[in-house]
Amino acid sequence: MNTPWPRVSLGEVLKLSVEAVPTDPSSAYRIAGVYSFGRGLFARNPLSGSETTYKVFHRLHENDLVLSQLKAWEGAIARVSKHFDGWYLSPQFPTFQTTPDHLEIRFLEWLCKQPTVWEGLERGSRGMGARRNSVSPKQFLSMEIPLPPLTEQRRIVAQIEELVAKIEEARRLSKQAEESCEALLRSILFGGGDDLFPRTPMHRLVRLREPDVDVSPEETYEFAGVYCFGRGIFRGQKKRGLDFAYRSLTRIRAGDLVYPKLMAWEGALAVAAPQFEGLVVSPEFPVFEVNQEKVLPETLDVYFRTPSVWNELGEISTGTNVRRRRLHPNAFLAYEMRLPAMPTQLRLQNVSKAMSRVKQLRAGTAAELDALLPSILDKAFKGEL
Repeated sequence: MNTPWPRVSLGEVLKLSVEAVPTDPSSAYRIAGVYSFGRGLFARNPLSGSETTYKVFHRLHENDLVLSQLKAWEGAIARVSKHFDGWYLSPQFPTFQTTPDHLEIRFLEWLCKQPTVWEGLERGSRGMGARRNSVSPKQFLSMEIPLPPLTEQRRIVAQIEELVAKIEEARRLSKQAEESCEALLRSILFGGGDDLFPRTPMHRLVRLREPDVDVSPEETYEFAGVYCFGRGIFRGQKKRGLDFAYRSLTRIRAGDLVYPKLMAWEGALAVAAPQFEGLVVSPEFPVFEVNQEKVLPETLDVYFRTPSVWNELGEISTGTNVRRRRLHPNAFLAYEMRLPAMPTQLRLQNVSKAMSRVKQLRAGTAAELDALLPSILDKAFKGEL
């Protein structure tokens, strides 16, 4: 990392500062964890002292720097915010404090979000072999960093945080635009009230497709999955036929309606977009061909991504365990949906196509925003910000 500033070892401006608290079997502890890739701290489930073999916990203090010895090379380094003051971590997480006259903790926090820092720790953690070892406090403190004057550190932090705030605002506005699009589509479908459109059984609108792929042990198949909560289809794993027990699969076509029997009641239903054509699903995923003379795929897509509809599907799903309820194809085909007249469906289709372009634009914007932060940090710590 070439910069106009002198380089110092972390040990010159950072000190190991651990408050080890003996574990009390009668006490409960608020436990934190450290995300990888510079994403900060997160809350774990509380832990009773009687449930652990740790003899001590490390108590966190605001503005401590926390290091995951096992995952530091993967960016599991974080500053303790006010929210996590007084929480605990296991002994595998040493904590450090800066010397405030020389190092601004937020400067170090942003510096440690850079992959180049993790890569240096990874190289050191490998030792002489390929297996990664833990990163010791001594090794961490031996790492060199650029150190501008304290006033320059604070200026850099202020600029980074101003730019990050603008990125987050752009994300918020982009998400808000997509949510407005979804609300508009649902208003076309449901805006007139529950009784506006007649109830029509699904067996008049879709046809259950039989599995059409005979599994060969030597062939490789790319599977699809369906997210819960109306988030659509995703590409799953590629597997050889000898790696699973199913003897037949169903190949998805664009416009098919797909759901997993086990999770349909939680909004795991989706209409296949063209980019998912050719993926396969197991017999646990019923696949339906849509009769587009009566119902358009866009209508089904909006309808089955609506939370109030998931509640209705939950009522017709069977099983004694709430989390293991299954929606069988016969029950789904008997389900009656509120079906708009075709002119309304065509209007929804036109709006949906326009909204798809908005979503594509948002996806591109999101990728650009994701790339901005690494670029900002790179410039900041090269002295170019």
